[in-house]
Amino acid sequence: MKKILIIAIVALIAVYAIKRMVVDPYLWKKAIATPEHALKLGSFVFSKRRGHNGSQSMENQYFVFKVTEIHGDHVRLAVIRKMQQGEEIVSGEFATTKQGYAQLKDTVRSLQITGISRDDLFSRSRSHDGSPYKLDAYLLEKYPALNTSRYYFEDVPENQRNRPVPEDQMERMEYFTLVYSRKEIVEHGRLVAWILNNSPEPELSNISEDIDLILN
Repeated sequence: MKKILIIAIVALIAVYAIKRMVVDPYLWKKAIATPEHALKLGSFVFSKRRGHNGSQSMENQYFVFKVTEIHGDHVRLAVIRKMQQGEEIVSGEFATTKQGYAQLKDTVRSLQITGISRDDLFSRSRSHDGSPYKLDAYLLEKYPALNTSRYYFEDVPENQRNRPVPEDQMERMEYFTLVYSRKEIVEHGRLVAWILNNSPEPELSNISEDIDLILN
C-alpha cells in the first residue's frame, strides 16, 4: 500500500512538471499569437502572486495592469484602480480583491477606464487632502469620463513616451517603475522587472510573477 502511494505521488509530480514545463508554455505561445491575447499598447495584463498580508501569513494578491508604453524590451504597466470619492476608503492601493479581479476579467473591455496624467494626479492645483487618488473638482473638469466610471490608470504623457533611458540617476529610478521585459512576457508568460540594483545600468530582476491572462 505504501509503495502504491509513493508511485501515485511521483506520478502526480511528473504530470504537474510536464504541465508546467511543456503544456503551459505551449498554450501561452499559442494564445499570445492571437489578436485577443497579444501583447500590445493598451493591453490589459492580469497577474496574481503569493505575498505577505501585513502579518506573518501569506495570501494571494491580485493585480490588473494596462500597458501604457512598449519601447524595445521595456514594457511599462500601470495599475487599474478605482478613484476614491468623498470619505470612501478603497481597499488596496495596488492589489485588487479576488472578487474584483474576477469581475474585471469579465468587464474590463467594456468599462470606461480613464488615463490620467501623473502631472494631474500630483498637481498642486488639486484640493485632494494629501491623497492623489481621491476624486475632486479639478480631475472631474479635466476628465469628465470620471463622472461615469471612477476606474483609471496613470497614463504616460505624450511628450514622455518612448524616450531614451535618462542619464540622471534619480530620473532613471523613476523611469524603471513598473517596467518589465517584453521578451519574458512573450516567451515565458511572466513579469520580470527591469531594475537598478546597486548599479547605474539596469538589469533583470531574479523575481518573476506568472501572468494569468492578457486581454485586448
